[in-house]
This record gives sequence, structure tokens and C-alpha cells, in this order.
Amino acid sequence: MFNITPMVRNLLIINVVVFILQANGVFDYRSFALHHFGSDYFQPVQIFTHMFLHGGWAHLFSNMFSLFIFGPLLERFWGPQRFLSFYLITGLGASMLYSGVRAYELNTIENEAVQYIESPTPAGFYNFMESHYAGGYEKRFAIEYQRNPDNEGYIAESKKAVTAVFNQAFNMPMLGASGAVFGILMAFGMLFPNLELFLLFLPVPIKAKYFVLLYGGYELYAGFNRVPGDNVAHFAHLGGMLFAYILIKMWQRNDYQDT
Repeated sequence: MFNITPMVRNLLIINVVVFILQANGVFDYRSFALHHFGSDYFQPVQIFTHMFLHGGWAHLFSNMFSLFIFGPLLERFWGPQRFLSFYLITGLGASMLYSGVRAYELNTIENEAVQYIESPTPAGFYNFMESHYAGGYEKRFAIEYQRNPDNEGYIAESKKAVTAVFNQAFNMPMLGASGAVFGILMAFGMLFPNLELFLLFLPVPIKAKYFVLLYGGYELYAGFNRVPGDNVAHFAHLGGMLFAYILIKMWQRNDYQDT
């Protein structure tokens, strides 16, 4: 704790204070979390503010713990100003990649919803809900709808459910410092690749470069094989790592040219 660097300490304090205010209802987090740009709830300031909000104590702890562990060494290596620039740029880059991928996902869901509403069938309803809804819809309704596929009441109710699922997905916000934190993990693996880490779930040390590679591989797999109910923004994590890689390479090239 006594070796924590100034900028890391400031970021930790800001994130914790904002979360306490958020948890106590001082402000509505939905106004500052990042919504899809087509949503009525979207505001440009959310591109920045979402990085300082979190979905719960566990979410906050995991991000701040990683910042506390990996951030100080990077701040000492770069200095506080470059470290802060890196943190913000990778966080913003993560939101850009996430927003692009999310727009594609929402377009797919919308097309499927429109297709179902135009041609409703029990099988189509089942497939849509299984693919896009994790809450568990009323099984009895699905069974009765299967038995009575021409029932106007069941058809209207199914259309209402499909529309509600799409609206929920469309207006679901993204929040958290994970994009910036994954950028920090990528930087740590690039700049200190052979530094050995001791992880709680592994009985043997692992070099930073392999840890980052494995973690990035998992995020890539989870992003492309996302299941209903998975609210983790995997592509925001990957966006943080991608922008970290690009930014570090640019800095290294510029620093080399200046020498």
C-alpha cells in the first residue's frame, strides 16, 4: 500500500467514490453508463463517464484490484501523465470497439425480431427466446402456443415478448473500467513479458506474456461464443487490449525516432 503511485491512487479513489455515490442513489447511473448510440438514453458524455461506473462491489473490486497490482509499475515506467493518457485512451478505445460490435449484434436481433413479427410461429418464438433471452420465459405459454399456433391471443403475446426482449437488449448500458484495465494488462505483458506472476488459481508461476495471451484468448472465445445472460462486455476487454497494443507500438516508434 505504501508503494502505490500517485495517479493509480487517484484513479482508485475516484472509482470508489463514484461507486459509493452511485450505490447510494446520489445520481442515476443509467444517465452516465454507455448506451447504444441509437438509444433514446444515449448521451455523448457517456463515452467518457461509463469508465468510472461499476455494476456492483465485485465488479469494482476486480477492476480496482487489477489496477492496484499492475498499474504502479507502469506508472513508474511511463510517468503519471503518460499513464493517465494510456488509461483514458484504452478505455475510450474499448468503448469504440464494443459499440461497433454491439451495433452489429443489435442489428441482428432486430432483423430476427422483425422477421418473427412478420411471420410468427411457435418454433420461431422458441428459437428467438432461446437465443436472446436468459431470464427464462413462461414454459407453459410456449407449450400452449405450440398446441394452438393459430391462436390470435398467443400470437399477440409472443410478439409482445419478442419486442420486449429486443427493447431490453437495445437499451442495456455498458459500464466499468474493464477496458482500461485490460489495456493495462496488455501493456504489462508487452513491457514486462518475462516477469513471473503468481495467481491464486494456479499453483505455479506464469510469465506475464503467457498470462495476457491466455486471458486475451479466453475473451476472444467468450466474445464470439456469447450465451444469453452473459453480461460481460468481452469485446470491450479486447478493445482495451487492442488499443493498448497500438498505442504502445506508436509510443515505442516515436521514442525510438527521438533518440
